[in-house]
Order: sequence, then C-alpha cells, then structure tokens
Amino acid sequence: MGQGQKSSLPCSTYFHDGAINTLPEAMRIMAKVQLGKDLAQQDVADIVAFLESLTGQLPDNFRDVPVRPP
Repeated sequence: MGQGQKSSLPCSTYFHDGAINTLPEAMRIMAKVQLGKDLAQQDVADIVAFLESLTGQLPDNFRDVPVRPP
C-alpha cells in the first residue's frame, strides 16, 4: 500500500498465528467465540463490504493537526 492510502483490512492472514486466511472466516470464528453467535452469510458479506468501503486514499491534509476554535 502506497503512502497516503489507508486500509481497514489487513492483506495477509488473521489471528496471532496466521491460522486463518480470509476475513469472512475470521469474522465467523470471532462472532462464535466472543459473542456466541453464528453469523448469516449475508451478514458476513455486509460487514466485509462495509470494511472494504473504509479503504481508500487519504486526503493530503490528513496529518495536519486541526485548529480548535477559540
């Protein structure tokens, strides 16, 4: 990923040991383990689509400290 780009999605493996290769699979496992819920396939697809929408080009002034009003 080049400078000025952001991504909410890792691009390799998931979990501390890299045991899972896809975000949907990782989401299903974490929903079951942490929430005790089985996610429907459409729910997983919707969440992945949302996370993918957070990937893109950062504005040029991204690192500028905002000026607080007086």
